[in-house]
Amino acid sequence: MKKLIQKWIIRLTATFVLMAVLLVVIVLNPALTYASKTRHNNFTIFHNQPLDPALILHLRQATQWVSNSEYYDPHWNIDICLNDGSRYPSFVEKTGGPAFGRGFYNKVVLMGAADYKGNSVMLNGYRWNLQQLLAHEMIHCFQLHQRGVWKSKPLASIPDWKWEGYAEWVSRRTVDQADLRQNTERLLQAEKTAHDGWIQFSDGTGSPVLYYKYRLLVQYCMEIRKMKYDEVLDSEAPQEVVWEQLMNWFDKQ
Repeated sequence: MKKLIQKWIIRLTATFVLMAVLLVVIVLNPALTYASKTRHNNFTIFHNQPLDPALILHLRQATQWVSNSEYYDPHWNIDICLNDGSRYPSFVEKTGGPAFGRGFYNKVVLMGAADYKGNSVMLNGYRWNLQQLLAHEMIHCFQLHQRGVWKSKPLASIPDWKWEGYAEWVSRRTVDQADLRQNTERLLQAEKTAHDGWIQFSDGTGSPVLYYKYRLLVQYCMEIRKMKYDEVLDSEAPQEVVWEQLMNWFDKQ
């Protein structure tokens, strides 16, 4: 009986490992699950349905924002994987859970329902600005590209506010989201209300409150304290201390 149990454990383990390997192979090779691909500048867009021309315009704007990042590499090629009938986004969801999008290695995956003409991605009744989502996930690709796998999340122990906050700071550059004082006031006002964990913007899209706070912390470090991103990552100041510094700055404005 004991040998039989050991045999089944070995078989189940081998099956699990094989499935995990197959999943990784599929995730790293989106061409296996898409009918078409289109090249545009440094992007390879994987899609099943005819490509909406509006997506190209959104990619141009997202690239303009990302090019301001110290991590930007104009020679790094990025795959854009659309959620238009391929099973690829569902495979990515299995590895990291549901999300508006995912950015890893050189891949940006749209996982919510994209409205290209409306410039938004919907998930669970909430909308994220499509251009900003593309830029956010592209930054995650550049973070890994510049720092390497071992110095990037999830393997490296980097606080979420530094990792996600930087992607938010780079990507949210519209006029109504650019000023730190106004952004801080928006967050403080939202926290006084019975919000549902989401901050709304004038274009009908929004941001999770937690990510918005992360963005403010990085914005304060980068714009007020004039730090480089690597300096933010290397700083030992905890989130609570940086937030207190931000509040002291805000009170003096």
